[in-house]
Amino acid sequence: MKRVLLALLVLLLLLVGALVVRTLRFGSRQVTAEPAEPFSVDATGAAGRLAEALRHPTVAASDGTGAQDTAFQALHAQLVAAFPLVHAQLGHEAVGTHAHLYTWKGTEPELHPVLLMGHLDVVPAEAEATWSHPPFGGVVADGYIQGRGALDDKGSVLAILEAVEGLLAQGHRPRRTVLLAFGADEEVGGRDGAARVAALLSERGVRLESVLDEGGPIGVGLVPGVDAPVALVGVAEKGSGRVELRVSSSGGHASMPPPQTAANILARALVRLEEHPFKPGLRGGTRALFEHVGPEMGFGKRLLFANTWLFAPLIERQMAGAPSTNASIRTTLAATMLEGSPKPNVLPAQARAVLNVRPLPGDSLEDVRAHVRDVVDDARVELLVEGDEASPVSSLDTEGWRQLQRSIRQVFPDVLVAPFLTVAATDARHFYPLSDSVYRFMPVRMTREDLGRMHGRDERLSVAAHAAAIRFYAQYLRNITR
Repeated sequence: MKRVLLALLVLLLLLVGALVVRTLRFGSRQVTAEPAEPFSVDATGAAGRLAEALRHPTVAASDGTGAQDTAFQALHAQLVAAFPLVHAQLGHEAVGTHAHLYTWKGTEPELHPVLLMGHLDVVPAEAEATWSHPPFGGVVADGYIQGRGALDDKGSVLAILEAVEGLLAQGHRPRRTVLLAFGADEEVGGRDGAARVAALLSERGVRLESVLDEGGPIGVGLVPGVDAPVALVGVAEKGSGRVELRVSSSGGHASMPPPQTAANILARALVRLEEHPFKPGLRGGTRALFEHVGPEMGFGKRLLFANTWLFAPLIERQMAGAPSTNASIRTTLAATMLEGSPKPNVLPAQARAVLNVRPLPGDSLEDVRAHVRDVVDDARVELLVEGDEASPVSSLDTEGWRQLQRSIRQVFPDVLVAPFLTVAATDARHFYPLSDSVYRFMPVRMTREDLGRMHGRDERLSVAAHAAAIRFYAQYLRNITR
């Protein structure tokens, strides 16, 4: 018995030693970057131009509602007037109904171009009377540019244009061609904007060096265990689709119900799906996030993330406890629409449920179909699955990633840079066939309160943050096009 206990003690000491050694070797992945080059920004003028852009209610078409054509046309006219050098020196093409593609030709056209993206459409502003300032008033007040689209995503579009206009004024000539693509229907899928731009570039045989779209912010207090702000760069995004369950029956009068109605059968299926979620997985962008922020944490958390081979189940269990983190480790299903009988005393001839599905990278829509079919396990439930697959995970061993990380650290030296998984859909997903380096980043500091303003009430962007975003895009363009 003593020998067994001694052997166990030796094994325990070896395990502890291995864990500690791996933790000590779990070094920082942050790059050291020289200070950013000077770039003068007229913060007041830039804020005014963004505020003017917010006054155009560019709500995309959806659910039978047409796009605000006049608003999109007026916005483009404003951009032409506000950025004369861009529109005089860059090639411009209208794509789809209201999207735009600009080409800034490089001096070495054989190099693969880089693409910077954003979108001009916005979501509607609900409960306008409750806003502190009119959502489409374009007001600059209290140090903020106030209005729908300030964060999502006219702020990014205007910051990119401000940066390019400033570089043109300085006489900057990129070696590598720069493409600017601004969609007009990102909020409803991007089929008429970004998807058409991607198809057009594909037809021309264009291969992109890198793609930079809107995405994660510089999170302030968003990553538990990390005191410093973290620039969250999306390196992949979940898929988006719908799962429809349908049960048919003969219907009839509710006073003479059968043992199971169509609604009962459907409800049972929904309960089973809730009780049997997809298995979690600490992989892809989520694993990369912890590989980059883990070394910056205290020793206890560093030990956990340095040894995910052992502690992954514990980490996954912790992350599963909150909806925001649970969504980053598993494919999710959420029932959003239910239909049954049109009257309270009539049995439904058909009961239907629609669930929103967000596949994790590595899980296909076919995997979703198989999971739902196996869990429901009822031939009476018809199943339809459709949507967009999850994206691949972009490489971190590319020039695009290195220059993006470097640019962030140059302009925001107090900020850590980390990849992460984007759980919402962006226009960037349409460009994976054209590049292995597709990234999503918004160079704006945000707290949890700020995140709630996107698609919510009192959306706003500080004047200082907008100026910093302009400096970032200017530095990134210098770095990536040299």
